Amino acid sequence: MVLALQIVLIVSSVLLVLLILLHRGRGGGLSSLFGGGVQSSLSGSSVAEKNLDRLTLFTAAIWVVAIIGTGLLVKVGV
Repeated sequence: MVLALQIVLIVSSVLLVLLILLHRGRGGGLSSLFGGGVQSSLSGSSVAEKNLDRLTLFTAAIWVVAIIGTGLLVKVGV
């Protein structure tokens, strides 16, 4: 069980870093390198940005659960 949580933790960590780097920051970020630099409508975020936000939050939630689960299993001594 600990090994499975550690694998989930590693995969979610790498995925989380990549997703965060894809977000558009003040300077454009890495998302502008992959075609994300096109200006969206003035009314707000585009659908792709909202989906990227949702995917990032979902991945972050998985990461937090894996951290807490690994910590609890290590503390119990399994």
